[in-house]
Amino acid sequence: MGWNSLDDMDLNGKRVLVRVDINVPVEAGRVTDDTRIQRIAPTIKDILAAGGSPILLAHFGRPKGKVVPEMSLKPLVPALEAVFGTDVTFIEKPSRDAIDTLAQDTVVLVENTRFSAMEEANDPEMAKFLATLGDVYCNDAFSAAHRAHASTEGVAKLLPNCAGRLMQAELTALESALGQPQRPVTAVVGGAKVSTKLELLGNLVEKVDNLVIGGGMANTFLAAQGVDVGKSLCEHDMAGTATEILKKAEAAGCTIVLPSDVVVAREFKAGADNETVAATACPADAMILDAGPATVEAVAGVLSDSKTLIWNGPMGAFEITPFDAATNAAAQKAADLTKAGDLISVAGGGDTVAALNQADAAQSFTYISTAGGAFLEWMEGKTLPGVAALEQ
Repeated sequence: MGWNSLDDMDLNGKRVLVRVDINVPVEAGRVTDDTRIQRIAPTIKDILAAGGSPILLAHFGRPKGKVVPEMSLKPLVPALEAVFGTDVTFIEKPSRDAIDTLAQDTVVLVENTRFSAMEEANDPEMAKFLATLGDVYCNDAFSAAHRAHASTEGVAKLLPNCAGRLMQAELTALESALGQPQRPVTAVVGGAKVSTKLELLGNLVEKVDNLVIGGGMANTFLAAQGVDVGKSLCEHDMAGTATEILKKAEAAGCTIVLPSDVVVAREFKAGADNETVAATACPADAMILDAGPATVEAVAGVLSDSKTLIWNGPMGAFEITPFDAATNAAAQKAADLTKAGDLISVAGGGDTVAALNQADAAQSFTYISTAGGAFLEWMEGKTLPGVAALEQ
């Protein structure tokens, strides 16, 4: 790891700029889900314990460089205070002089960084200004690390820097899953479209031993092999690309696992009449909505033979029963193997987290990433500007 953690820094008496992601859901001025705030609490508490004073930098929504009162961070103060167990001082227009009048153990929240167009432009002048507010920079927002903004990348180059506890956990988990993993490595990739995960699939087939493809994406791969998928969600125009990925996988020694049997229905709704058929026998008037039991058994076998698992995307239409069966069964298998100490399991992405929670498996995975875009770009093998700035 080429970055510092909080343990590598002298924080005593220092003002610590902490980039966090508190882009949380708010209704009627109240935070309705404080998960992201809970995830940054260890960083804030450790900085305070080390004698530092945290100055939180964060964005909220997409104000596009203008002051939008409804996107102010001020309403988040009560939720932050409840989780941190300490007072939080909100500053609309920060200056070092104003901050230095505050007691050393004060937690400061600075107004939405995106109220300035200079933030997303990564303007050097804004980075310089932010650097005047603190003595040390700490990035605890992995979920924003794929953005080269003034508060995620620019300021990191101007101050002694480190990763916060959440960032540290994300990077450590991802390094163990893709950087120097225990083999065999299996990736489960699902979701609706191949087109949105092209770079991901192309990168993974060269890094993992097994690639399980599920969801609507699997239909595209089946169709590329000449299988009639009826009225299923399918990107027929991506057949050539799917074929290329299959060839690339074969050359790299990566085994692709596609459904051998599928659950089909005539309508997309919960409880719809359905039947299980061979993947090659989808009726012309039906759509594939889930993988079948034989496929689930095959995936369970692959997982049992694996040491590391990376999961992104559901295996079927998990939002509606009974088409959540394959996702639930595979997730439970991964959870059981992880609890037994036989598997390192890392998962990320919005739908993925929802699916694993629904399967009651998330809490048993080794690590669940809160990041969406950043998690995907890491899996695609891209350099994340917010991480690269910490490694310089």
